[in-house]
Amino acid sequence: MAIFQTLYQEVISFLGIGNLLELYRTGNYSSLLTFNGILWVISPVIPLLLLIEITRALIYKRFKIEDYKIPFLIFVLNRFISRFISIAAIAFCIGVFEKIAPFQTTFTWYWFIYGYVIWEFAHFIYHYLGHKVRIFWCLHSTHHAPVAMNLSVTYAHFFLEAPYADVIRTSICILAGVNPPMLFLIMFIDGTWGAFIHVGENILPDGRMGFLNRIILTPSYHRVHHAKNPEYMDTNFCNLLNIWDKVFGTFQPEKKEVKIQYGITREMNPGNLLDVYFGELYCLWKDIRRAPGIVNKLLYIVMPPGWSHTGDHKTAKVVRKAYEEEMSAAAVS
Repeated sequence: MAIFQTLYQEVISFLGIGNLLELYRTGNYSSLLTFNGILWVISPVIPLLLLIEITRALIYKRFKIEDYKIPFLIFVLNRFISRFISIAAIAFCIGVFEKIAPFQTTFTWYWFIYGYVIWEFAHFIYHYLGHKVRIFWCLHSTHHAPVAMNLSVTYAHFFLEAPYADVIRTSICILAGVNPPMLFLIMFIDGTWGAFIHVGENILPDGRMGFLNRIILTPSYHRVHHAKNPEYMDTNFCNLLNIWDKVFGTFQPEKKEVKIQYGITREMNPGNLLDVYFGELYCLWKDIRRAPGIVNKLLYIVMPPGWSHTGDHKTAKVVRKAYEEEMSAAAVS
């Protein structure tokens, strides 16, 4: 019975309906008018959409178990090894940096706008480093390994990525004076939208979402971010507001004539949990072991993925430049 109770609790936790069930049991529906009540109602949205996405795929005979298997296994694995790490990292950063922040904001609508812009900047920094620093890419690559886009991909993360991300994002926000309670609200909104933009074509065939594509970062932009096409690599690092991608020149709309190819560029087995989860770390270890001298070994850790001590670089920047030159030459001829 203990096993079934544990499984039941895990399902309830995954669906995000624990608080709603307790609400139904007690009959205290007035709590829905509170801030927490609103969060309780919103929490099940992404899991519900995932179930709808799978159901539609089954109905239209487009369901492939391999598209969902690895993200599901990663979710189960992470539930056992990283449940509290990220929360502890956030609490630690708030405790350390709130004391030395040059000023403090309050929980008001205008400071909320300021806080969200700062949060988006912090998210950009973490995400950019996740693609441009090899050791951070080893943590982030698990999320990019799936070769199909669907809502289950939002659960595919290496267990250390969330703490690393939250240390960077929380530290920047707190140092910039973002009010901690407001920061948690921003995290909730951003996390919900960040999950939604992984929605697959079984629910949202055109991820541009009409006029919203001109205002915010839609699923279309995030599909571009997950692409391994040379013209799409290392773009669209923001999550909701694409302001910082435009500022730093990493903004890339989806091209109708370019079919998105999901996954990462190295040869890998996307159906192998060990390869998806630890493959990049193993490749980094091989490069470090073969590199001559301590300097080259250290450079492999901090330089972008694809950097080589031989000078034969295959970084995203090099690959994209070579592709653009090839396209330009083809256009001229």
